[in-house]
Amino acid sequence: MTTDAISKAIRKVGSMRLLGAHLGVTKGAVSHWKNTASPVPAEHCPEIEKLTDGEVLCEQLNPNVDWAYIRGTAKSAS
Repeated sequence: MTTDAISKAIRKVGSMRLLGAHLGVTKGAVSHWKNTASPVPAEHCPEIEKLTDGEVLCEQLNPNVDWAYIRGTAKSAS
């Protein structure tokens, strides 16, 4: 679930303000993702995954993106 994932990322980084600073967004943006269970915008997911040492995955932050395809790990249909 998106809310659990972003909450875990916030805890790992230290605060909403610090996470926002790492991502170049406001604390309010991070709060919005957490409180509305909105998917984290795809452009921020890889950085959050890195900041959390892989404890929070892109797939958890935004399940609407085909992360396997983006990572090049999708299995071909042939």
